Amino acid sequence: MYTPPAFVVDDTSEIHAMMRACRIANFITATAQGPLATPLPMLLDAEEGEMVPTWNYTAVQAKGPVEFFDDPARLLDVVKRLTDLHEAAAAKPWAVSDAPAAYITAQLRGIVGIRMSITHLTGKRKLSQNRPEPDRMGVRNGLSESHRDFDRVIADMIPVPSSSS
Repeated sequence: MYTPPAFVVDDTSEIHAMMRACRIANFITATAQGPLATPLPMLLDAEEGEMVPTWNYTAVQAKGPVEFFDDPARLLDVVKRLTDLHEAAAAKPWAVSDAPAAYITAQLRGIVGIRMSITHLTGKRKLSQNRPEPDRMGVRNGLSESHRDFDRVIADMIPVPSSSS
């Protein structure tokens, strides 16, 4: 992972808190076909440094040739689009144009754009499909009551029995 000095987190307890908040990790393995990233929901045991797969999740892996770019106009377009996407739900969305032009220009010099032409997609849903219906419904109900937005999103994805007419 490329980590510029300004972004380094070296406090172990802070890193552990970040891991506990995320609760999923990409496990990277080298295979004959190239690197393979497997999303593994995790439980951090700080004493053992252990990750134990136990979670319901969805994941998508995209593959394809990558193009790097540093053209300021092209970078600005991507930064604006990403900002608009992530700010859309805010009561008062922030826009790139809210920042001074000199600041934006300086920030763009520190960004390398990455464009991938997707040639292969792999999707995965681990949503308790392998569990009996009562277990699935218990997981769904439990996640539905969570204070975490993401848990409620996952709850809505867990398959429910189809009603027969």
